Amino acid sequence: MFIKIISFRTLALAHLFFTFSTHAQDNNWTGWLGNEKTGRVSNFQVPLKWSKNLSSKWSVQVGSGYASPLLVNDKIFIHTRRGNHEWATCLNFETGKTIWSKKYLAPFKMGGGGEKHGKGPKAHPVFNDGIFYTMGISGILSAWKAENGELIWRKVPGKAYGKSHAYWGVSNSPIILDNQLINLFGNDEKGALISLDRITGETNWIIPCGGTCYSSPTLGIFEGIKQVVVLHHDSLIGVDHVSGEKLWEFPFPHKTHNQNTTTPVIFEEKVFFGGENRGIYCIEPKYKNKKWTLNRLWYQKEVALNMATPLIANKSLYGLSHYGLGRLFCINLKNGEILWLGNPRTAQNSTFLSFDQFILSLTNHGQIQILLASKDRMHEVANYKVSGQTWTPPVMTNNGLLIKDSEKLTLHTF
Repeated sequence: MFIKIISFRTLALAHLFFTFSTHAQDNNWTGWLGNEKTGRVSNFQVPLKWSKNLSSKWSVQVGSGYASPLLVNDKIFIHTRRGNHEWATCLNFETGKTIWSKKYLAPFKMGGGGEKHGKGPKAHPVFNDGIFYTMGISGILSAWKAENGELIWRKVPGKAYGKSHAYWGVSNSPIILDNQLINLFGNDEKGALISLDRITGETNWIIPCGGTCYSSPTLGIFEGIKQVVVLHHDSLIGVDHVSGEKLWEFPFPHKTHNQNTTTPVIFEEKVFFGGENRGIYCIEPKYKNKKWTLNRLWYQKEVALNMATPLIANKSLYGLSHYGLGRLFCINLKNGEILWLGNPRTAQNSTFLSFDQFILSLTNHGQIQILLASKDRMHEVANYKVSGQTWTPPVMTNNGLLIKDSEKLTLHTF
C-alpha cells in the first residue's frame, strides 16, 4: 500500500540541581541511540552531587508501546497505541501539553507468549529535517510533517513478502542516511533490507534476506566506505548504502528460540554483536585484493545478548547478559575478556546510555542505575526507581530524563 498525500563535569550554579534548559542545540535526540547510533549523550550536565530522588516536572498519558520518545528543539515526538489505533503525537517539552496528535487504524494480534508486552509500537521512530517517521507494530511506515502532523506518505513495505511483520510484531527501527530511510521489512521467514527515498517513500534498492527477526540496522565506516550493517534472520551483513550492494556476510542463523534481536555495535571499524544463547562476537571487515574478508578477532561465550543492545564507553563494552536471569557486564574490546559481572537476576532487559565517564542503565522494572564506566568493578554512584514496568529507552535532557512507562510519559529532573 502506498499513499502519497502531499569536559568530565560541568559546574553548575545550583548545589544539587541545574537550571532547566531547552536550548535546541543541546537537547536534540532524533532517534534511538542518538544521531550517530552510539548511545552517547553530550548535553547532560553531571551534578556535583547526585540527588537521592528525582523530581517530576510533568507526567502525561500517551498510550502503550515501547517506541522511544524523540526530542527536537522544544518539542517531543512519540508513537504509541490507544485501542485499535496507533498515534503519532507532538508535545511541548516544557509543559507536556499536546501540540498535535494524529491517529490511524492498526488492528493487531500478538503472537502467543508475547501478550504481556501489548500491541503498542516496538520499533523506534526517527526524525530528520522536519519529518517524523514512525514504524507501526504491523509494519505500517508513516512520514509525518513535524510542524503540524500532516501525513506526507505511508506504505507497508513488508506486505510484499506476505505477512508484513514478524511473529511478535515489528521492532526493526529505521535509520536515516543521507536522503534514504533504511530498514528491514517482512516477517520471520522472508523479507529484505530496503532503502526508501525519505521524501517520497519510493524504493531505491532492495536486498532480499531469509527473514527480518527483530534487530535494527546501524551505520559504520569500513576501509573508508560508509555501510549499513544489520543482523537479520540468517546472518550479519554489510551493505554499500549508495548502491545497495551486499559487501560482506557473516552467517549467524536464528534457530528455534535463539533470536536475533539486538542491534550490532560498531567501534573503530569493528563490529560487536551476538544473539540469544550464542555469546558475543567481534569481527573486522577488511578489503584486500578487490574483495571483502572478515577477521574474527574474538568470541565470548560466557555472556550472551537476548534483547538488550550493549554500548561502548571508555573503550569497553557494557551490556546485559541474559544468562543468570540477567547480569550486567563489562568486556575488554581487544580480546573479549570479561572485566566484571554484576549480580544475577537483575532484569529481563535494560536499555543503556553513556555520558561523560558514566553509564545509565534503565531496566524493565523501572530501575535506573548510574554506573561509573569502570573497567575493574561495577561501581554504582546513584540509583532511582522511576516507574513500574518500562521497556522504552530513556532520553536524557540537560538535567533530566524522559521516561515512558506502560502508558505515561514523564519528565524527571535531578
